[in-house]
Amino acid sequence: MSQETPCNAVCQIDPRTNLCFGCGRTLPEIARWGAMDSAERRAIMSQLAARMLAAGLTPVEPRKKA
Repeated sequence: MSQETPCNAVCQIDPRTNLCFGCGRTLPEIARWGAMDSAERRAIMSQLAARMLAAGLTPVEPRKKA
């Protein structure tokens, strides 16, 4: 994965908060990610930890390969 993405391949949306359990982004953010410039991506990434904490979510760790 690129360093300009918070994606950790756990793509599940919490129905209560509409945030991805893996990265904390919303579906519209995920959909637009490829069209965003670096500054916009970094701005969103800087908010994700606080966003998930405020929503009471703990990021789901990606599954380890056996």
